[in-house]
Amino acid sequence: MLKSLFALLIATAALPALAADMPMPVNADAIQYGPVPPNIPPGAQLAVISGDPSKAGEPYTMRLKMPDGYKVPAHFHPVEETATVISGSFNLGMGDKLDTSKTMELKPGGFAVAPAGMRHFAWAKGETVVQISGNGPFGITYVDPNDDPSKKTQ
Repeated sequence: MLKSLFALLIATAALPALAADMPMPVNADAIQYGPVPPNIPPGAQLAVISGDPSKAGEPYTMRLKMPDGYKVPAHFHPVEETATVISGSFNLGMGDKLDTSKTMELKPGGFAVAPAGMRHFAWAKGETVVQISGNGPFGITYVDPNDDPSKKTQ
């Protein structure tokens, strides 16, 4: 009975009725990463999976691939952000200053929510991939303006 119900659901699935802009399924090995924007510490790679993080109110999902030891100083966002660890070890802490001894280690499948304005910091142990989602616009403000890599001189 369950098998025939499952077959019926597949046969009558309303896939064509989905929104035209609905992203197609994608496997991890097909995701194309590029450099992070100037306001995110260099060394990581970023891929936008769906949506447009720059548009107000638009849902987005992106992945951040970080090398071992990668650090993001204390910062906050203008909108709520959720993070799910895909691989590696993502160490997350709350506060005004990056302190690796005051973080919680999130392993694959780990999940965190940072409400708008919540001050937090992070670092990666081993190559780590984190999926970040929210409703745009994505933005990042560093607690200490000197930590903003886009403001540093070359």
